[in-house]
Amino acid sequence: MRMTVTVPAGLSTGELTLRPWTEDDVEPLIEAYRDPLLRRWTRVPVTTTDEARHWLDLQRRGLDSAERISFAVDESRPDPDGLRLVANVVLKLDARDRSRAEVGFWTAAPGRGRGIAPRAVTALTTWAYDTFAGAGLDRLELLHDELNQASCRVAEKAGYEFDRVLPAPAPSTAKGHLHVHRLR
Repeated sequence: MRMTVTVPAGLSTGELTLRPWTEDDVEPLIEAYRDPLLRRWTRVPVTTTDEARHWLDLQRRGLDSAERISFAVDESRPDPDGLRLVANVVLKLDARDRSRAEVGFWTAAPGRGRGIAPRAVTALTTWAYDTFAGAGLDRLELLHDELNQASCRVAEKAGYEFDRVLPAPAPSTAKGHLHVHRLR
């Protein structure tokens, strides 16, 4: 059975707003991906306008299928530039198992080291349970590369408990960490 999801125009958490991605995000997305650290931990390169449009199309298709709900995270700024893209958070739903979903995120360079990622992941977690607990969701999983200790700290600050080390998927040699958040 296909699920229809209504995504809010914006979820606010203090100075952060989680909102659906739009075509206006092409340039901010390319700018975020200029950061070598971001590119190290992400799978889909975004270095050109065509790649940015492809990435945004993936987010749109994920929302349409209700399998991958991705939010741009903007930070309110008092300067004339106004809002600034500082992160991405995503909820990956499994149509076969409504009791669990995966949470992912990345943080752009201007958003690092200021608690933005944990706050954005916490906001996404709350929204996910509010939206999908009635359909059976009671467990969220956050996976990251074992070497990405910053992601480990984000998971813990957002209330995700370390569960276990995951074996490296072939052909990779990088193990992963699994963190779990349970609906209480």
